[in-house]
Amino acid sequence: MRIHLKKLLCTSMALAMALTVLSGCGSTGASGSTGAGGSGTASAAGEGDPIEITLSYSDNATLPFKEDWLTIQEVQKRTNSKLKFEVIPIADYDTKVSLMLNTGENVPDVILYQGTKGENASLALNGAIVPISDYSEWTPNFNAWVEKFGMEKDLDDLRLKDGKYYYMPSLFDVPFYDGGLILRQDFLEANNLEAPTTYDDLYNILKLYKEQNPDSYPLTILSGPRVLYRMTMPAWGISLGKNSSSGSYVLSWDYDKQEYFAGATSEQFKEYLQFFAKLYAEGLLDPEMADPIDGDKWTQKMASGAAMATYAYYDQIGGVEASSTIDGFKLQMYPALAGPAGAHHQPKSRTGAGIMFPAKTAEREDFEQVVRTIDEIFFSEENAKLWCLGVEGETYTEDENGNIVYSDEITSSPDGIYKTMQVKYGCGSDVTQMVWINKREMTKYDENYAQINATVESMGDVIQGIPPTPMFDDLTSEEAGLLQTPLADTWERWTNEFLTGSKSLDTDWDTYVAEMQSKGIDQFCELYQSNMN
Repeated sequence: MRIHLKKLLCTSMALAMALTVLSGCGSTGASGSTGAGGSGTASAAGEGDPIEITLSYSDNATLPFKEDWLTIQEVQKRTNSKLKFEVIPIADYDTKVSLMLNTGENVPDVILYQGTKGENASLALNGAIVPISDYSEWTPNFNAWVEKFGMEKDLDDLRLKDGKYYYMPSLFDVPFYDGGLILRQDFLEANNLEAPTTYDDLYNILKLYKEQNPDSYPLTILSGPRVLYRMTMPAWGISLGKNSSSGSYVLSWDYDKQEYFAGATSEQFKEYLQFFAKLYAEGLLDPEMADPIDGDKWTQKMASGAAMATYAYYDQIGGVEASSTIDGFKLQMYPALAGPAGAHHQPKSRTGAGIMFPAKTAEREDFEQVVRTIDEIFFSEENAKLWCLGVEGETYTEDENGNIVYSDEITSSPDGIYKTMQVKYGCGSDVTQMVWINKREMTKYDENYAQINATVESMGDVIQGIPPTPMFDDLTSEEAGLLQTPLADTWERWTNEFLTGSKSLDTDWDTYVAEMQSKGIDQFCELYQSNMN
């Protein structure tokens, strides 16, 4: 059933105000926390019956959800709430959310880990999702973090064609540099080589390793070429493919001109292919990279010396090092290398997937209290800290200088602090942690990782923002989709052929460009650019 939220507002507010008087809804809760400058809370812990709220949860099997997590038990006590999670495997999550929002059946009060790109944008504009921006006075804690982090424009970028935003995103003070070039530090030291800062440096390191290890393919990739593309293309000023930062697959964003261009047929992309095709031709790039290389096979390649460099994630280094029998084997991750467009890594938004309220939730008589409670649960200052660090005195303490000190059980865990905190206590889950402060997050990793992040931050705009999303209506969205599919397929085929040398960049490039133009890449680009406002 679709509802008109405006018609419910008066009734909902009147009932919620009555509940506020009865339950002490305007107090600051058990701890008196009001968020990062926000005010008010859902209800004082221990006053009246707990408010019951159902939530959907996207479950990752490697970091499985547990109802008895410390974070969940503690936040319920603090906010006098009773939370019931519907746990859905991550592979099925988007499909099930789509079904719930389309049918209005079996819909929870709150949907976690979602945004309004793609289908959700249409569902929002058609009334299936609450325009939470209409109720911003009920989200003081969220508002305070947006102000503290200076993210007003980031939030504005999430507004749809009607000028409203329909979810409360997770918020990042600084984007994390969580993955990038990882290579054998012991090889650099043995050969008196400096750490690489450019792609030319990387080429020379790979070439030397190949000379010393002729049977090797020095650069391998985790999970197929899309990881390589998204982490390296920005140094050439492009972002293309399955994980393109714009989601367009074949367009790229010009950060200087603030406009889209046909990245897939650009000279920047041709230069990019020339570099990596050279690596492939000289036996420096793993020929198996065209297919996804699973974690075990990737680990073995690196640990055995069959490869010495890769693009992957920092928290995977320990597992590879532990698997190697090579004396002195040591991996290091490096800041983004400089290419023709500068030192850039995959673009990231300072906003992430977050919290949305299905339209049906607004039918609850205590709708305002639900929204205020969710705001308190995920965005109050003390609960934002809870979802990151757990409970002071139990999972961590703070020394006299404010430094975080984790319990011995956590620091001695073979899984490391980050994974142990998430698996055992529910801290650091992408689904439930809505406020991410880089300095705080770095306490879960070693000093080396914190230093790498500090270096990347000092370099400037290494991690650029996600390009703005065009505001398509249903008809335009369908038109864009019909153009995108054949363009994406054509791009995939030709890119693989150029990379492996079965097609020549010298003699076949113009044919490729002509085919992309015949598939409508210029029309597709114009569609994006003309729907920016």
